[in-house]
Amino acid sequence: MKEPRLSTKTSPDATVAAATGTEVRFRLRIRHHDLLAIGPGKVDLLEAISEHGSIAAAARSMGMSYRRAWLLIDELNRALREPATHSGHGGASGGGSGLTPVGEAIVNLYRDIETSAQKACSRKLDGLLGLLKD
Repeated sequence: MKEPRLSTKTSPDATVAAATGTEVRFRLRIRHHDLLAIGPGKVDLLEAISEHGSIAAAARSMGMSYRRAWLLIDELNRALREPATHSGHGGASGGGSGLTPVGEAIVNLYRDIETSAQKACSRKLDGLLGLLKD
């Protein structure tokens, strides 16, 4: 049986077997006490905030309500020693938001872990993928 080759998809946390449409995702979640402190959705949201400059714009880009995005960021910040985001004061043009050095570190470390896990498991993933129907 020919083993499928893995290639990186546009999403940094997904790998696809070329020509098969099969997707492999590493979905690391870190629980801290009663909070889901860090997970793929929160990291995606942090990246969107960095890209769009506000929680509202990030939420819209992800098809999520502002309230849901705000609650996710609030939960993340409650689990951290220092906040992952900073916000300006609102007003006519809005205050905007961005990532703090802690927020940037979370994104970078999380994505590095995903890449390392994919590399470390690539041979075993090829074996699993080779068991799937064509």
